[in-house]
Amino acid sequence: MASFDRRQFLQLAGFGGAVFMSGLAATAQTAPGGAAATAGEDFFFVQLSDTHWGFEGAPNPDARGTLPKAVASVNALADRPDFIIFTGDLTHTTDDPRERRKRMTEFRDIVAGLAVKDVRFIPGEHDAALDRGKAFKELFGATTYTFDHKGVHFIVLDNVSDPGAQLGEEQLAWLANDLQQQPPDARIVVFAHRPLFDLYPQWDWATRDGAKAVELLMPHANVTVFYGHIHQEHHHMTGHIAHHSARSLIFPLPVPGSQPKRTPLPWDPAQPYRGLGWREVGAEPGRAAYAIREFPVTRA
Repeated sequence: MASFDRRQFLQLAGFGGAVFMSGLAATAQTAPGGAAATAGEDFFFVQLSDTHWGFEGAPNPDARGTLPKAVASVNALADRPDFIIFTGDLTHTTDDPRERRKRMTEFRDIVAGLAVKDVRFIPGEHDAALDRGKAFKELFGATTYTFDHKGVHFIVLDNVSDPGAQLGEEQLAWLANDLQQQPPDARIVVFAHRPLFDLYPQWDWATRDGAKAVELLMPHANVTVFYGHIHQEHHHMTGHIAHHSARSLIFPLPVPGSQPKRTPLPWDPAQPYRGLGWREVGAEPGRAAYAIREFPVTRA
């Protein structure tokens, strides 16, 4: 695939991806360091998810090569994204605390090769459920936080450190307090690992108290949620709130309820890396639009 610039990406975003029109209202924000961000300035970020570093098995015979290939592919972008975010399951689960930290350290060293200064992380249940996020916090920092970028308010939620697959009352109170400081027309993007709605609870594709978070978000007119966990593209609306899941970088999972068990789809030697990928998300505040474009692991 040939390289193209940001404007070309925004023009072509309707092909192979989804375009979400959100009625975004431009508001002035202050960037880190005190510099005023230009209201209405377009930008884009990259979302990667479910790398499961440390996994080995038939569903991906190139398990140790897929993440470095994705890093190289992102670095090949003609324009640098404003930031990159990994939405959970950075590593594959292990009962051994020492091995868990080893995998996280290896993952961190690989993604240090990304040619973007601002790289952000949230945990998945494979990273955090067995120790309530202790190792993740040691290597990557907080599991919940907010940041503002060019007129958009970003919220990172943790629905994995609690082994009960919930946010919990303390985090919900934190979210409520943050949202009270945002005007009703604020442009808000939420990142989480699990879906906040009941996609398929039988397969753990839900957040037990996710409906409470959605209820808190509902009074705000311009909210979009990006998540991972289900290893496939999926687009869903709860009222006016759009939810978009990301592909995995290790193996795809089946369509919800399409088979008895949630087992990885088999590797196809004729189509290696099929179903794996990452995405660009372009924000055009001036035109009140988000554009999502999906990419395979490699861009060649």
